[in-house]
Parts: sequence; structure tokens; C-alpha cells
Amino acid sequence: MQILDLTDLTFGAALPPVQPLLITGANGTLGRAFQRICAVRGIDFVALGRDELDISDPLSVEKALVKHNPWAVVNTAGYVRVDEAEKDFKRCYRENTTGPAILAAACAYRDVHFLTFSSDLVFDGNKSAAYVESDTPCPLNVYGNSKRLAERDVLRHMPNALVVRTSAFFSPWDEYNFVYAALQAGQNKQAFEAADDVLISPTYVPDLVNVSLDLLIDEERGVWHLANQGAYTWADLARLAADMASLDTSFVVPRSMQAFGLAATRPVYSVLGSKQGNLLPSAEERLQKCIPEMMTALRTPSEVSMAVAS
Repeated sequence: MQILDLTDLTFGAALPPVQPLLITGANGTLGRAFQRICAVRGIDFVALGRDELDISDPLSVEKALVKHNPWAVVNTAGYVRVDEAEKDFKRCYRENTTGPAILAAACAYRDVHFLTFSSDLVFDGNKSAAYVESDTPCPLNVYGNSKRLAERDVLRHMPNALVVRTSAFFSPWDEYNFVYAALQAGQNKQAFEAADDVLISPTYVPDLVNVSLDLLIDEERGVWHLANQGAYTWADLARLAADMASLDTSFVVPRSMQAFGLAATRPVYSVLGSKQGNLLPSAEERLQKCIPEMMTALRTPSEVSMAVAS
């Protein structure tokens, strides 16, 4: 009878640690949405705020990659104040252009997948059909230019990076979006001014996050457009949301974009389409899904505050 020699077998050996997804910009709308959806999907992640990871500092980026050893980095950090960027341009370029380029270079060196986000504001609005990935960017403001340069520099450092252009967020998970603000005004019977001479593509944040994660996992690369299907003026969007919420839409006051006196020039048309295929459903379908949750939150403001804080 052959006797099994057990002297070289190790029992109870620890499995190698699971490599997480590293999310920058942990405290922003998109960063929180990625954390929420990763938790639901069972994707291990580490989320870092600006105090833990300064994406514009190569040493800070290197320390984070060494410490957490991620399989991929999702960059949701950045400067989002479009009008303030016209004067605060140094900070805007540092956070929106330099930071993503540093992340891309570090990820390329370590063979770590990388996803970052761009904007419909890279376009000038002179097109009469939906912009697709191959259209040439020509931004009208500092913020849009910071994103255009980021796209160029990220893909120069890391040609297999994934860059997602998107637009006009709405979500049931926090109140910092146009649709929520419109519904809040309607609920409170307050006038709500909205531009009626520009066309945009609303984007439902949960759709954006889920599809972006799918593309990242599938190792897609290059520029992709992700926005829900449909073209709306801001005033149209406010009225549609109000109508779905059974609110009297007369509180929506249409105005020209010029009447708002904004510092940053916006394109009059920045609707996003895609040569890759329309991966997100219609904006109207997602509004129907989202608005009941928003109205519930509006009626229970304390719960909204708790959800935002978490």
C-alpha cells in the first residue's frame, strides 16, 4: 500500500489578496455612484478622496498604486465648476488635464487598466446632428479645453486607456443635479428659469456607471460616448420631469442661455451619439424610473441629507 507523504503539504495557507478597483474622487457624485454600484455588483474597491490621493502629484499617485495594487483605476476626480474655471484656470487645468495624464502614465507603467471621464463641452455646437466619437473637439471654454487636452494626453501616455465622454447628470442618489433642482422648485411652487435655446443629452448616473464598468472589465479602449438617448433643451427637460411628477409645469420659465450671463460660453448643441452603438436607454425611460425616487426624497428631506452624507 502506498503511503501519502503529507510533510510538504501546507494547510490553511492564505489566498493571495484580491486586487481592488481604485476610485479617485471618492466624495463626488460620480465617485459615490461608483462605490455604490461596485458594492452591489460585488466588485472590491478602494475609494480615495483628495486628502488621500492628489492626482496631480506623481508621488501621491505612485504611493497609492503601490499601497493598493489595483487591477484598474477609475478617475472621477476633477474640477467641475465650469464658469469659475474661466478665472480659476490654473487649478482647472491641474485637476482636469495634468492629473488624468499623470494617472494614465502611472497606470501604463504598471500595466493597470485606466478609465477617466470627459465632457460634451469639448464640442463647439456647430453640428446639427449628434456628436460621435470621431468628431473633432473644438471647445468654447476653459473647462471644455481642459477636458480636450486631458483626452489627448491620456491617450498619448496610454493608448489603451478608456475615455468616456458624457453629459448633464441626473440621479436619485443626491440633490446636486438639474432635474432634482427643477422638481424641488416645482414642489415649492417657485419659478425655475431654464435655457430653452441649447440642446443637451441627459445622462442617468446609474446607467453611466454600470456601462462604464462593463467597458472597463471588457478591456475596451479609446473614446466612447455614453449618454441616454434623446435631445432636450434645459427647459424641455425641466417640464418633462415636472409633468412626470404630476406638477404644474407653469413654474418653468424659459430663458435664453445668454440671459443667464454665465462666464463660460456653452455650445448651443452638444447632443451625444455614438458610432459604437447606443448602449444606454432613452432619457425619458430613465426619468420615469428616477422621478418617483426623487419625489419621495423631496418629501422626506432629512432622509436625503442622510443619503448625501453617506
